[in-house]
Amino acid sequence: MHRFAFVIHPVDVKRDAARKYPIAKWLPERWVEHLLMRKEPVVVSRITGIQSLTGATTEGWFIGCPLSPRMMLSLPLDFVYQKIIRCGQIAQELGAEIIGLGAFTSVVGDGGVTIAKNLDIAVTTGNSYTVATAIEAAVLGAGKMGVDITDATVAVVGATGSIGRTCAEALVPQAKSLLLLGRDEARLEPVAEHLRPIARGIVRVSTDLSRDLPGADVIITVTSAVDAVIYPKDLKSGAVVVDVARPRDVSVRVARERDDVLVIEGGLVEVPGNVDFGFDFGFPPRMAYACMSETMMLALEGRIESFTLGKEVSLQQVQVTQELARKHGFRLAGFRSFERALTDAEIEAIRARARRVVAV
Repeated sequence: MHRFAFVIHPVDVKRDAARKYPIAKWLPERWVEHLLMRKEPVVVSRITGIQSLTGATTEGWFIGCPLSPRMMLSLPLDFVYQKIIRCGQIAQELGAEIIGLGAFTSVVGDGGVTIAKNLDIAVTTGNSYTVATAIEAAVLGAGKMGVDITDATVAVVGATGSIGRTCAEALVPQAKSLLLLGRDEARLEPVAEHLRPIARGIVRVSTDLSRDLPGADVIITVTSAVDAVIYPKDLKSGAVVVDVARPRDVSVRVARERDDVLVIEGGLVEVPGNVDFGFDFGFPPRMAYACMSETMMLALEGRIESFTLGKEVSLQQVQVTQELARKHGFRLAGFRSFERALTDAEIEAIRARARRVVAV
């Protein structure tokens, strides 16, 4: 059996820190972050019961890194690296052969390259399978809302990042048009130039989200922003949004104010076997993020290598994870929106409301 570990960290500081330190929910966020900075990484739980369709099994550990997204972006990079590397060292001591980097630990710095150089075990960000599930969710969600990708304007928010860029590359041959959104036009334009030769339609770039995003039918958003970037006014009626970012890119105001759009949490996967994560991170039984699942399937396959590292994800890597998922029994786990499951009836109601708004 090949064993794995996965790094988790507080995304919503007060809520997530309170899972282990209940007093945190009563303290100001900055106080909680100050307390976390003094903490060392710890073993959060042992993960058991993962069993592939092939009969292979694996087990592992969640390792907690006591840094929030804001802390990772504001503290000295060497300090952040030291915390993440210590997580990897704990994993090594436990017997893990591969470790996955979750949420901002896969974004900060050089996307895991420095972490891998300082460890004796393999490292993966999980971004390849995250791309695979984001694309699948976008196409399935669009279908349920009556949106044909081949007749749609697809937008990618955070298009210069590794996940966003590869999602754009996968969808540009299908979409009627593609909109690439980001903060820096000088970085967006080379991505657009790379995609135009394989595009079915026009490829545009924009740094003005509030002006241009309301024209999109299908949106994949995956920025590394600490706070929400998409608000109710930014979405057209009937739009499908796949929010892959953690913390989420879509404001909770959208859930309250826009019952005519479908917002899906990207990258949620059902793990094969009778899985016990030993930790409640707010999902139904057997559910995990795609990045976690990539780490697990590599362990099941015995593919002990630093599979997804750095700021680039290739379509070939995405396809490999799709093949491994089918082989071992990982699958997209329906749809969730703002941390709750969505039924087909609820999605149909969203679609009906969107049709009424458009008709008016």
